[in-house]
Amino acid sequence: MSEHSHHHHHHGDVTEKSVKLLILSFAINMLLSVAEIIGGIISGSIALIGDALHNTSDALSILIAVIAFKIGHKKASAKYTYGFKRAEVIGGFVNLILLFISGCYLFVEGIEHLIYPRQIEGLLIVWISVLALIIDAITAKISHHDAHHSANMKMVFVHNLADAFGSIGVIISGLCIVWFDVYRIDGVVALLIAGYMIFQSVISFPQIVNILMNAAPDDIDIDQVKNSLLQIKNVKGVHHIHLWCISEHEVALECHIESDDTSVVMQAQSLLKDKFGIKHCNLQTEKESCGECCDL
Repeated sequence: MSEHSHHHHHHGDVTEKSVKLLILSFAINMLLSVAEIIGGIISGSIALIGDALHNTSDALSILIAVIAFKIGHKKASAKYTYGFKRAEVIGGFVNLILLFISGCYLFVEGIEHLIYPRQIEGLLIVWISVLALIIDAITAKISHHDAHHSANMKMVFVHNLADAFGSIGVIISGLCIVWFDVYRIDGVVALLIAGYMIFQSVISFPQIVNILMNAAPDDIDIDQVKNSLLQIKNVKGVHHIHLWCISEHEVALECHIESDDTSVVMQAQSLLKDKFGIKHCNLQTEKESCGECCDL
């Protein structure tokens, strides 16, 4: 129990530190986006403009992440009794939609430039993309630390990682144009960046939607929870079980326990906390099953 509490506290400290770095990253990424857009227009490269588009999406995802973290740390109120921690999940969902839309736009533009190649200034693309790669790598490193335990930070990291790969692709594209005058490579790189953006948004979609839809967490088996509660002495039945995620790391449960002994509630709470990590419990005891009112 103490180990879990320590971990949660440490996560909070890391997040606050990350937020300060993310604010700086937001400003740098916005400046980079402007530079890439100007460079893309001058050079005629859709891959560079696509990278700029994705980088703008990165910057917006960082801004959304910062806002979501700030809201998420607000205390619970009479209206929002569970607090505001799900704001981070909502932020992640918005980032996911931005990533998907940007990917679709870039896909269409990439096909057009593949079919109708245009003359492009390769050397300018290379220098701007090298600068972009350095900034993308730094921003990705900042967001990576919290990416494994935050959907919102994961989306920020995915945005930046995709952009780093995109920058490498644009550098290769620019070099091919400088050395071999292969202008179609610009469209190919744009399609590769678009494919990665769409793929990542699609595979990340179920996890975030499940939380917003109050689905049971994947790592907790509701039947196992029920069977564990039935093992408690004097418990005759367990029904009306609802299990859902308040946020990414907090799970809530409510159920009816059929028993003549009200002390089973305390035992059930301890079992749920120690075995499954469920702290938010609403347990109702009843001497007889409530019948038709029960869903499960």
